[in-house]
Amino acid sequence: MQPSVGNNNGLLLLVLLLMLQNAFNWRAALALPDVIKIGGLFHPSDDHQELAFRQAVERINADRSILPRSKLVAQIERISPFDSFHAGKRVCGLLNIGVAAIFGPQSSHTASHVQSICDNMEAYVDIVRHWGWKTFTIIYENNDGIVRLQELLKAHGMTPFPITVRQLSDSGDYRPLLKQIKNSAEAHIVLDCSTERVHEVLKQAQQIGMMSDYHSYLVTSLDLHTVNLDEFRYGGTNITGFRLINEKVVSDVVRQWSIDDKGMLRSANLTTVRSETALMYDAVHLFAKALHDLDTSQQIDIHPISCDGQSTWQHGFSLINYMKIVEMKGLTNVIKFDHQGFRTDFMLDIVELTPAGIRKIGTWNSTLPEGINFTRTFSQKQQEIEANLKNKTLVVTTILSNPYCMRKESAVPLTGNDQFEGYAVDLIHEISRSLGFNYKIQLVPDGSYGSLNKMTGEWNGMIRELLEQRADLAIADLTITFEREQAVDFTTPFMNLGVSILYRKPIKQPPNLFSFLSPLSLDVWIYMATAYLGVSVLLFILAKFTPYEWPAYTDAHGEKVESQFTLLNCMWFAIGSLMQQGCDFLPKALSTRMVAGIWWFFTLIMISSYTANLAAFLTVERMDSPIESAEDLAKQTRIKYGALKGGSTAAFFRDSKISTYQRMWSFMESARPSVFTASNGEGVERVAKGKGSYAFLMESTSIEYVTERNCELTQVGGMLDTKSYGIATPPNSPYRTAINSVILKLQEEGKLHILKTKWWKEKRGGGKCRVETSKSSSAANELGLANVGGVFVVLMGGMGVACVIAVCEFVWKSRKVAVEERLSAILNE
Repeated sequence: MQPSVGNNNGLLLLVLLLMLQNAFNWRAALALPDVIKIGGLFHPSDDHQELAFRQAVERINADRSILPRSKLVAQIERISPFDSFHAGKRVCGLLNIGVAAIFGPQSSHTASHVQSICDNMEAYVDIVRHWGWKTFTIIYENNDGIVRLQELLKAHGMTPFPITVRQLSDSGDYRPLLKQIKNSAEAHIVLDCSTERVHEVLKQAQQIGMMSDYHSYLVTSLDLHTVNLDEFRYGGTNITGFRLINEKVVSDVVRQWSIDDKGMLRSANLTTVRSETALMYDAVHLFAKALHDLDTSQQIDIHPISCDGQSTWQHGFSLINYMKIVEMKGLTNVIKFDHQGFRTDFMLDIVELTPAGIRKIGTWNSTLPEGINFTRTFSQKQQEIEANLKNKTLVVTTILSNPYCMRKESAVPLTGNDQFEGYAVDLIHEISRSLGFNYKIQLVPDGSYGSLNKMTGEWNGMIRELLEQRADLAIADLTITFEREQAVDFTTPFMNLGVSILYRKPIKQPPNLFSFLSPLSLDVWIYMATAYLGVSVLLFILAKFTPYEWPAYTDAHGEKVESQFTLLNCMWFAIGSLMQQGCDFLPKALSTRMVAGIWWFFTLIMISSYTANLAAFLTVERMDSPIESAEDLAKQTRIKYGALKGGSTAAFFRDSKISTYQRMWSFMESARPSVFTASNGEGVERVAKGKGSYAFLMESTSIEYVTERNCELTQVGGMLDTKSYGIATPPNSPYRTAINSVILKLQEEGKLHILKTKWWKEKRGGGKCRVETSKSSSAANELGLANVGGVFVVLMGGMGVACVIAVCEFVWKSRKVAVEERLSAILNE
């Protein structure tokens, strides 16, 4: 508090008029009188200030450590708040009777002075920064409010998130203004108005739906604890303010206070003690303490003076300086001043409305760099939030999407939550059972997940439902994206996934008639034939060249027998070795044996490799698929592909910086007719009916669900990205942390996996394709005629050729014999 002199209105928060007398010099000064009169000027409505003034005088007189030789006597004068002339006369009257100081009166400027204590030390700035408010709206009563909040406006600075400033009307109807704020979707409010108006503003805000769980109010009044907020205690709205007075000290001091109200006594308590009242009490104590300290250092005296005189008091400035250096603890915590007489090093309590009423949740200390210190722990805050959540009914918005939310199959009409079932329905049921709240499921009206219109800046779908606070939770196969995260809050992911390709299963190709040739490529078969001929010829040449293969005997007629290694016999030897059958003659020379040994080694390796690979080609059916990955899709134009319109998958391709995905997005945008679908179900149906002409890009979990039931469809390639599904809440929802804890608990207990198994592989036809796969795999080793038919063809062809050759041999031999017989007959004749 800084000592000041009254203006022509005579209206000041605290006026300490120190009378300076020149009738005596300092050598002739006397001690303080036994009775020291102090004056108090109060308006007729200032009962609390007058009470504090009287009680302070009584407490000082009862405390013998302060002014032990003197007694303070209160001189009370009541004045009209709008009559400055009579106020001046009352002041002069008090001076004439020799008062040492005059306190009061209270005025409309008082609140401004008291509130300046707070914004001089930037308490508002610290708490807004601690809360992380990006945007907020300031509601002020008069221009003084803007002056008080200038530090808050400066601290926000140049950011892309604007601050809205609105002034309350003088009519008393604030609903039009509040409706405009509600339509802007602003949930953070800084309310700067007189204490008397706080309740009415909040009440009208409640009437238009601005007192929900997602609204936060920072009330700048230091007397929020004196406002009756009982009707807002259970609404869940965050109403926070600062309190100058010390709760414990005030409770001890004011316990015996009483106010005479028309002949009746009623006790004072914390809720009736305003900051001005506490400051009045502390001001009297400060004056007495400073006067006591001055009296101990020098002799002083007090005498009456006249308003018309020019007398001064030589100890006046000394008393002012003593007041600046005095440090004491009063109802407003530690009282300390700087050299200019302004309050410094003070502390404010941070109070919040809870179901139990106004409670202290922390402090703000002007001496600490961070300022804010919350005494309520995080766990305590969460316990309060969870307690507030008990038995509350939350609106849950969702969208029909298998298997997350589906209409229940029933012979009778169902209503409410009973008409829905699915993974998301079971998940919200588990969460509600754990936290104890009720819920109401509502389908999103426009059937959209939520996308941002770049032109209008507005959201649609479930995101809009949350932003306009028509829903408390959004639970579905809703992907967490950066864009959505800027608009709403998401819980811990309950499912991880990625974008993949849904396509028709490749058509099974019938086995090739000559599939037994497939284990080796055409090139290898040609090389083997060449090697066979080459080895045969080489063996023939070496057998002719080496003397160890020459014949060493003659026949019965005495003629030498030819070598067994004729060209045909060499070919027969090579083919017999290749077929693992052997031959009735073998090489004798080392060189020919070397050729034979190497050929046998070659045939061993080739036949073993052929046999090992033959089983796979005979038993595995070939699947002819035109695409195997996203790159394959991007390289061709015959197969169309698309995604859900306005969904996160489409946004992924739209915003991707990878060239392949950029080409795919350009193709999807330019394709006519449109390749985008209104729902995932439509995309799945389009793939099934497209017979290979259409592929659908969607989340891998949805593809897994579809392929468990439609055995003609399959997932092509791996995941193109990594993303997650989460539960969306309105911005700054108090329930997000509690829901996060439940989701983590369900994950650790394996319940999320159980739910996925239930709705993916068991319910609604799940597991169908797994049964067919197991049946087909059990019969995979059975070979049909189509698999080995080529072998029979070769067999029959070989037999036929052998028969033809046999006939040819018979005819040839017969003719040869006939010719020989005719020649023999001729010779015999």
